[in-house]
This record gives sequence, C-alpha cells and structure tokens, in this order.
Amino acid sequence: MQDLSRHRPNVGVVLFHPDGRVWIGRRTDSRDPHSWQFPQGGVDDGEDLYEAARRELAEETGVTSTSLLGRTGEWLTYDFPPEAKKHRQGWVGQKQIWFALRFEGDEAEINLNAQRPPEFDAWRWAALGDAPGLIVPFKRKVYEEVVRAFAVFVGDLNGARQ
Repeated sequence: MQDLSRHRPNVGVVLFHPDGRVWIGRRTDSRDPHSWQFPQGGVDDGEDLYEAARRELAEETGVTSTSLLGRTGEWLTYDFPPEAKKHRQGWVGQKQIWFALRFEGDEAEINLNAQRPPEFDAWRWAALGDAPGLIVPFKRKVYEEVVRAFAVFVGDLNGARQ
C-alpha cells in the first residue's frame, strides 16, 4: 500500500449539466492548451470531504445548486512535477476524493469571481471523455480514472432527459 502521508488531502468536483456534459474551467495562471480542469481544492483539518467539495465548488464557480450523484471510493493520487514548485508547500503531490454533482441551478449562478483571486477565467460545458486531453499531463491519469468512475452518470443524465 502506498504511503500517502506526504500527499495533500484534496477534493475534486465533476459538475454534470442535466444533459450529461460536464463543467470545465480554464485556469487563470495558464494559456497552455492543457489549462482546463475541474474544480478542486484542499481539505481543511477535520472537514467532511463532501462539505469540502461543495465549498470548493462554490468558491471557484459560485455554484451552490447541486445534488450528489456519487463519489470515488479510494484516494486518487498524483505527484507534483519539479516545475510545480509553487504548489508543493512541503507536499510531494495530492490525494483526491472526487465527487460527481448534478447542476440544479441556472447558468446565471456561475460566477468565476466568487473568490479572489479567481481560479478560472473562462468556462464551458464539455464531454466527460474530453477532460483527460485538456488537463496538464501530470494529472491525466487521475482524470482518466475519474472519467471511468463517473461515465455511468453521462448515460443516466442523458436518459433522464428523454
């Protein structure tokens, strides 16, 4: 079993539109073609993981109108590459629990300036399967695992529309 004590506890959110597409945002600190990602962030000491996910989503996107679809069972991990020094703060990487949430609100609720400084400068709805090709390469394996874990919700939501 991998020692995860040097990986920062983190949560990620895949926000599903009722039509099965997912929310992705472009990071403000990057113009690279791999600058799009799902909302994610650190877990405060003693904080419930689901509450941390909802807090991060609200801070980064303004979205609070959601319902829980599911979550990953085990920690998914990635290590920081040497060039990601600003993210390290003593950690070798991040361990993440991911949550699939259904967006229940109106798009007017989305506010990229909900926190300062903003995490994202643009957003769009995309196909879940597109996400691994849009993320920085060192996070790609985790995104591939998230896509596999949450692919069932794409069909469920599309079926609910009909």
